Amino acid sequence: MAGLKEIVALVEDDLAKVEELFEEQVRSDVGLLAEMGRYIQQGGGKRIRPALLLLGSRLCGYRGDRAILLASVVEFIHTATLLHDDIIDEATVRRGRRSVNSRWGNDITVLLGDFLYTKSMAMALSQDNLPILRLLSDVTLRMIEGEILEIERNGNLDATEADHLDIIRRKTADLFAACLRIGAILGAVGEERERAAASYGSNLGVCFQMVDDLLDFTAEEKTLGKPVANDLREGKVTLPMIFLLRKAGRPGIEKVGTVLADRGFGRVSREEIVRLAREHGALDEARALAETYAEAARRDLSAFERSPYREALEVLPDFILARDH
Repeated sequence: MAGLKEIVALVEDDLAKVEELFEEQVRSDVGLLAEMGRYIQQGGGKRIRPALLLLGSRLCGYRGDRAILLASVVEFIHTATLLHDDIIDEATVRRGRRSVNSRWGNDITVLLGDFLYTKSMAMALSQDNLPILRLLSDVTLRMIEGEILEIERNGNLDATEADHLDIIRRKTADLFAACLRIGAILGAVGEERERAAASYGSNLGVCFQMVDDLLDFTAEEKTLGKPVANDLREGKVTLPMIFLLRKAGRPGIEKVGTVLADRGFGRVSREEIVRLAREHGALDEARALAETYAEAARRDLSAFERSPYREALEVLPDFILARDH
């Protein structure tokens, strides 16, 4: 199976320009900001969102440079969200090294996230495109709402599949959808194809987060680049646990409830929770649902003519389903 590097090879040069622009935009006369900016850029990441925007714009026939700046904008928004997430989750590791908040403290990290959000909007404003600016503003607000909903629902053993899907859409899928919709707006392909592009992004984003939920239970910490089973430890009842709670009856509910109450795997081990999830088919059910969204994303691409860009986007759901981190 093709890796991410092979899938995004069509826009490799543009992604390099996105990196250059990211580096340029995080520069600051304030030495600490500049140092932290370099730290987060050197931390790497998959850069899936900028790659999606670039591939989507090329899919829709756009060949200009505005996509490069806007791809940087969505990566700024995503990075700002990660910074704030790590503070909320009290995370100490991100991408295999110390998280920004554990290195510099929460106060400074909040301000760095605010700096990136503000930078992203300033960059978007320079494009003088009101529909794109409105879209980016709306999706940023929905991401914040999703974070608040997740906090509000923390530790809720009665959480439903619909509850969690709502959070997934707000926190993850809406930004994926925005990446594709921006590409369609740049390509001026019309409302029908714009909707199809956004639907692809949304379905892919849901699939991406569902796989993330699974990896939290099945991946190795060294591969994942952060502590495993963190979601349940932090009180987040994700799809694998929602399916387990629905199937396992009182013993399963009591064990999951104990982990949530303890905020850790002391009285109940992570291995015991994973074993229960496997025995009751909860992991398989979550995996099957992720595959459903991957297939829906592929179908969305039928609205577009065959091209190398469409083929790359058709392969991307398979990469997401197969990833181990």
